[in-house]
Amino acid sequence: MVLHKHGERLYNGLKQVVTEHLEDKIRKDVVASLNNNFLDTLNAAWNDHQTSMVMIRDILMYMDRVYVQQNGVDNVYNLGLILFRDKVVRYGNIRDHLCQTLLSLVRKERRGEVVDRMAIRNACQMLVILGIDSRHVYEEDFERPFLEESAEFYKMEGQKFLAENSASIYIQKVETRINEESERAKHYLDPSTEESVVKVVEEELIRKHMKTIVDMENSGVIHMLKHDKIEDLARMYRLFYRVKEGLKTVCDCMRGYLREQGKAVVVDEESETARNPISCIQNLLELKDRFDHFLHNGFSSDRLFKQAIGSEFEYFLNLNGKSPEFLSLFIDDKLKKGVKGYSEQEVEVVLDKCMVLFRFLQEKDVFERYYKQHLAKRLLLQKSVSDDSEKNMISKLKTECGCQFTSKLEGMFKDMTVSHTTNEEFRQHLSNSQINLLGVDLIVRVLTTGFWPTQSGNHKCNVPPQAQHAFDCFKRFYLGNHSGRQLTLQPQLGTAELNATFPPVKKEGASLGQRKHIFQMSSYQMCILMLFNSQERWTYEDILQQTLIPERDLNRALQSLACGKATQRVLSKEPKGKDITATDVFSVNDLFTSKLHRVKIQTVLAKGESEPERKETRTKVDEDRKHEIEAAIVRIMKARKKRPHNLLVAEVTEQLKARFLPSPQVIKKRIEGLIEREYLARTPEDRKVYLYVA
Repeated sequence: MVLHKHGERLYNGLKQVVTEHLEDKIRKDVVASLNNNFLDTLNAAWNDHQTSMVMIRDILMYMDRVYVQQNGVDNVYNLGLILFRDKVVRYGNIRDHLCQTLLSLVRKERRGEVVDRMAIRNACQMLVILGIDSRHVYEEDFERPFLEESAEFYKMEGQKFLAENSASIYIQKVETRINEESERAKHYLDPSTEESVVKVVEEELIRKHMKTIVDMENSGVIHMLKHDKIEDLARMYRLFYRVKEGLKTVCDCMRGYLREQGKAVVVDEESETARNPISCIQNLLELKDRFDHFLHNGFSSDRLFKQAIGSEFEYFLNLNGKSPEFLSLFIDDKLKKGVKGYSEQEVEVVLDKCMVLFRFLQEKDVFERYYKQHLAKRLLLQKSVSDDSEKNMISKLKTECGCQFTSKLEGMFKDMTVSHTTNEEFRQHLSNSQINLLGVDLIVRVLTTGFWPTQSGNHKCNVPPQAQHAFDCFKRFYLGNHSGRQLTLQPQLGTAELNATFPPVKKEGASLGQRKHIFQMSSYQMCILMLFNSQERWTYEDILQQTLIPERDLNRALQSLACGKATQRVLSKEPKGKDITATDVFSVNDLFTSKLHRVKIQTVLAKGESEPERKETRTKVDEDRKHEIEAAIVRIMKARKKRPHNLLVAEVTEQLKARFLPSPQVIKKRIEGLIEREYLARTPEDRKVYLYVA
């Protein structure tokens, strides 16, 4: 027929026959089944129709190839689809009934009932195929109403879940619902619907209730953090990751809790922890460990959370001006000999953690000054756990801040090595020249002034004549080998060993024989005890005038000698008491006993600096900063030649932020100082622009 130019007649005839079959037979059967077995009837009719149209297409292949192509009409198979769509699926109330039937089955399954998934799958596939290279039939007849119904369903369910459950159970239910919808879409909906329906669930169950879930009392994020609910935090993270601003909501809550915890450790005036350097830093390290645990195991090491934890630690660590000193004291404690329960490897781990806190410090130059003081004491009193640990710590600081930061620390180590050689040479000199040191065995540490921390104030004290004679002998030897140098005695960091003999006495009816001991003590304590060779009783004022030891140091030394442990109480004090006062009178404790021949007198250590010392340190730091700021200004101006005020301040801040954060006011003062000294000048046309004066 196509060959004989009757293609149109054949095409229209096919259309009429298929239409009549669909209207008279198929549609009547489907309408009849509306209230009984509807979906099965429709699916069966659809399957038969598809099979029939494939067979007809094969028979009329020539018409498809010639007539259809030439006249731009639908091919045989597509014609069949269009007719089935218009005459059956979209006819009258079949269309609405199909949609409601599918929605009803989904509703039942959401309530936990078992439904015929294959029937739903076939119906959905039919709607997709009826769209002919388009999803419009599937979207209009099912997907759109399905998503609207889903939104309404989950809106109601979200409110119900929130009213009845804790945050922990709520997010478990949400996760279950998301998985169910995802699996449902995979089984019987078009693949593209999965993303849309999951978004609906996320919107209704998560995004609309984010703040409520996160802040839920006794079960929200803070409760999870307090009680280490890692699984719940991980689930919360996974779910909130799905929605816009979700992670920020969780992160903000975590951040607030962390800030509260950190401030309690660092600045709570009523807390003993905030005043005790070791406890304060230990608690901060434990807090960091805790939140790192949350970060890695609960929040998938997410960058947002990592940055939040870092910025909060930086915030509250720098709230307390004593933080640089406290951190240095904590490291000092860990690097000293005799730290119980710590191996060298464990000390190494703690030092690595300390470096994390160090990075958060804004006043690294203040830390450097304290670290230098504490290192000096460890080296001079030989209290380091090991030279390797010390050098390792300096290496960490060098990596972090550069060699300028550690050059003086390394110089201190060099001095200790050179001093060892010098003492060997001095011993050889004594042996060769037969000089008598009056029974004093002298070891001297020669310190380079620029490397070691110097403290203002008078550290001179009246050293006993025997010790002074020994030092004078060393001084003559040293200056003879190194002309042009000066040696100044620094007794505050010295140590001494003293031979003591206690005469026989009677104690509570029993007699104590003669006792001999070697006392290990500070140089100040040695100076005090040697006084008692000349008279039995000394008042506090007399000791002060005779030794010239600074009062704070004298109080510490006397407290150890007269108020310390019974096995170290070499002196007796009248009146008795734990505190030293200006009216106290001291005498040798004739009843002193110790099982040990060698007795170490512990010095009462201050936990950090006193206020006057802290002010002095701050003054020195401010003085050093002036020079550093000026050096940075000159460096920048030398390179730039000309710079506006604001840009210069920004560049100086950027250059110095690794050591400290200078305020714009301080930078301005230093600029004015350089202008006065004619290193810089203002431009005539704009006083806020500076020129470098070569």
